[in-house]
Amino acid sequence: MLRVVIAEDHFLVREGVRRLLEDTGEVEVPAAVGDATALLAAVREHRPDAALVDIRMPPGHGAEGIAAAHAIRAEFPGTGVVVLSQHADEHYALSLFRDATDGLAYLLKERVGELDELLRALRAVAAGRSAVDPRIVDVLLRARRGDSPLDRLTPRELDVLGRMARGHANRAIAAELGLAESTVEKHVNATFAKLGLGAETALHRRVAAVLAYLRHGDGT
Repeated sequence: MLRVVIAEDHFLVREGVRRLLEDTGEVEVPAAVGDATALLAAVREHRPDAALVDIRMPPGHGAEGIAAAHAIRAEFPGTGVVVLSQHADEHYALSLFRDATDGLAYLLKERVGELDELLRALRAVAAGRSAVDPRIVDVLLRARRGDSPLDRLTPRELDVLGRMARGHANRAIAAELGLAESTVEKHVNATFAKLGLGAETALHRRVAAVLAYLRHGDGT
């Protein structure tokens, strides 16, 4: 049973998400709160496996969810955080992953209705892994600059990269693309090499590859 704390300032949304998660029979929700202060208090009290956090919460309705995610990961490294946003904005993703990627995920709020995707992200962060919503990658596909290092990637490597952003393992990518798992592994390793993500890279390389994409698309 995965223990998840929810932070969402809209009561009906908050309770609806609680019900959806608990009805799966795989998630226990010990607390559902409406602001970042209450979220941190709930995490301190319950020590959940993961927190599901709206990006905008009182008092400022800015990016309190990202600040809360950083605070949670600093104080409770055993608790992962999935941040939900209404906007496919790469700047939010870069802010969330600015220091590290492990135990963090950035999803669009529409994924709440896709329980498999949401549960996959919650399990990933609880295990110290990461995920980025593939829609964020799609935004950059349309805005990519001509001098992008991702121009070095083949179309198939870009396909694999998009699925890596979902947090999919090589076996799942192979099944989706109809490839052998060993072939996917070769594409993944080629992508790492072309993006300069060697074995010594401290960040989770699968998500670091996606972030390299986002950073270049932003021109930084």
